[in-house]
Amino acid sequence: MKAIIYTLFIVVLMALVTTSCKKEIEKVPFERNDLDNIFDVSDSNADQAKKYLYGIYTYLPEIYGRFDGGFLESATDDGVYINFDNATGSFRQNWVSSRNVFEGTVWAQNYEGIRRANVFLTNIDKVPVRPAVLKPQMKAEARFLRAYFYFELLKRWGGVPVVNDAIYEFDSKIDIPRKTAGETFDYIISELDAAFKDALPLAQTDVTWGMVSRGGIMALKSRALLYKASTLFNPGNNMEYWRVAAAAAKQKLDSNYYSLATNYITLFNSVRLTGTAREIIFTKIKTAGTVIETLNGPVGYVQGSGGANNPSQNLVDAYLMKTSGKRINETGSGYDPANPYANRDDRFAASIFYNGKNWFNRPVQTYEGGLDNPLNTQNRTRTGYYLRKFMGAFETASSLSNQTHNHILFRLAEIMLNYAEAENELNGPGGVSSPVYQQLINLRKRAGIAAGTNALYGLPAAATKDEMREIIRNERRIELAFEEHRFWDIRRWKLAETVMNQPIRGIKITNGTPLTYNVFNVEPSTFDASKMYFYPIPFSEIQRNPSLIQNPNWN
Repeated sequence: MKAIIYTLFIVVLMALVTTSCKKEIEKVPFERNDLDNIFDVSDSNADQAKKYLYGIYTYLPEIYGRFDGGFLESATDDGVYINFDNATGSFRQNWVSSRNVFEGTVWAQNYEGIRRANVFLTNIDKVPVRPAVLKPQMKAEARFLRAYFYFELLKRWGGVPVVNDAIYEFDSKIDIPRKTAGETFDYIISELDAAFKDALPLAQTDVTWGMVSRGGIMALKSRALLYKASTLFNPGNNMEYWRVAAAAAKQKLDSNYYSLATNYITLFNSVRLTGTAREIIFTKIKTAGTVIETLNGPVGYVQGSGGANNPSQNLVDAYLMKTSGKRINETGSGYDPANPYANRDDRFAASIFYNGKNWFNRPVQTYEGGLDNPLNTQNRTRTGYYLRKFMGAFETASSLSNQTHNHILFRLAEIMLNYAEAENELNGPGGVSSPVYQQLINLRKRAGIAAGTNALYGLPAAATKDEMREIIRNERRIELAFEEHRFWDIRRWKLAETVMNQPIRGIKITNGTPLTYNVFNVEPSTFDASKMYFYPIPFSEIQRNPSLIQNPNWN
């Protein structure tokens, strides 16, 4: 019952804050005249303070369709949006500036989250929280959230102003210079280390589902340190950065609480931290519904017919062969271009609708003129594919039902890949019993890839560091597809200037016996390496803060 009450409360708060975030930061913040009631010196249960803290969680990011239905991956080489006028397509074509910033509200939203965390930390000591152990836990949650918001800013803009514990009002005079990216990273890590010392639980439970645990703190630290070690932020390839990144990921894995889900599909519809959900480290709670299915489902079905985000042929070609564990272009892969979707690893069918895949008791028809690719209409896939990931298991269902679509912000598979990447950069792949090999083997096992005679699941027995780097990067791409990693990965690896100056490809299938498959270019991409690794700071923020220096080459 406590879990249900908490979940309902968070959902209501999310609805309220989502509405308020569509506006500029309030001219008169709602708590200004109410702090004495929120942080009541006589409230031994800290009921109002807890509500205020829970409200800060609503500023965490949402990853499912926040660009008017578009996913962030629809601004990468992994997909496109079904309509041409979506913000993701505008960004791909570099139609952005400081007056037209991609994700234009994110700067203000994250700083408002930071401000509210500061309000909480400044005032919570007034409240006689009982039992006493709860107060340091609540402070740790606020510090984690503040660190998370700074990381969201950092990966978009590089170094940003760090306000520490200051609380600014709408009409406050702000004159704060940017920290360097390194200084911003250091602040984030110091906040996470301080939060970790307090007595938070190791992991979420049914009662604390949606609240941060030590596991969540370790996961954010692992991600932040991996970014700090990567080429974008570590151009000199300082090996010490890779060492601490590897250590942070290993610390998380060594906690031994979390485990990989056996079912990749139902993982994304998990309700509580049991069974499948033991892979989930931290999630933002949302109400159950059918929004993902109706937004992204193939267009020829009565139920679930939006077809919004279309995976690319670029992504499809990255999935491995199930029988060999090889890429389709590798010698001995077993790939048949006349039957291109046969024997692909299980993540492929769990993530992408392709021609012939079953959905609501009929095969999807993405051949030209098929039910899900009708001619002479804009309401059809642009690539020959639709997004299947995150949806309920409706392959053989007769009707659509509400599904849990919580926003999974951290899960174990990412930490495993973080560890493999950092270890490979630090020490190379090592032997077949090394941590690098073992993380990949465990993920490939879950993906249904055959062990092979050497039990390496398609991995080469003596990979070089460079070979293993490419394997790990591809594994991240397919394991974490459409979970808002690809967009940032190609930036931190400094690959975006290569990847995003290539066209997005799709497949045209002509019906007949046999079907014929022809790859075509869907649309071009533009990436200006002189400026696009970071966003332009919104012009309004530059005007407001005279010490704020714009990112290079933006106007």
